[in-house]
Amino acid sequence: MTETGLNYFTEIEEHFRRARGTPLFRLSPLDWALVEALKDGGIPLKAVLRGIDVAFEKWRRRPAQARLQMVNSLAYCSQAIAVEAQALANAMCGQSTPNPFPIEQVRGFVAQNAATLKNVGHVDLAASLEALDLDTLYCDLERLEQHLTTIEETMIAKVRAAANDDLIREVRCALERELRPYRHKMTADQLTMLEKQFLERSLLESAGLPRLSLFYL
Repeated sequence: MTETGLNYFTEIEEHFRRARGTPLFRLSPLDWALVEALKDGGIPLKAVLRGIDVAFEKWRRRPAQARLQMVNSLAYCSQAIAVEAQALANAMCGQSTPNPFPIEQVRGFVAQNAATLKNVGHVDLAASLEALDLDTLYCDLERLEQHLTTIEETMIAKVRAAANDDLIREVRCALERELRPYRHKMTADQLTMLEKQFLERSLLESAGLPRLSLFYL
């Protein structure tokens, strides 16, 4: 796994804010969906932060008349992030990473999510979380993440099947409005992943459901 924990999200937001030079700036729903897509793609935090720096350095080297509009989205940095991720992958080939957090933290995270799922009526999904052998899986976080992802995918499928068509249409329209200025900076694969994450994030938020991945620990 790459870096896990909420710091993946908060550090990206803080780093983008510093690079932009506006301390009160907040990432948009589109940006958060992009961060989730990066996380799901296994992009290391270090590569994302480097990509942000590279993108802003290139932007600042542009003529003044070409910098009248400020960089308003992480999507602007997507190409630079992809380049930095590949460079880092080449440099780190064969290296291993230590376990990033104690087992008590993992147990608490899983138990809290199981309780939330029970409270909103998804007893079967809660039971799947409670059935995980955390003592064994803690020694192999990749495998634990796979189990959590499988349960989360089931949860998302249930929410999507129950979602109102008007809500899905509204979410897709919102995505298109935010994404339009940055489509040319992203590959087809990046756009597909981003659209998927944006929709899933919006549906889960509307249903009051948690994310189960260890990246949210």
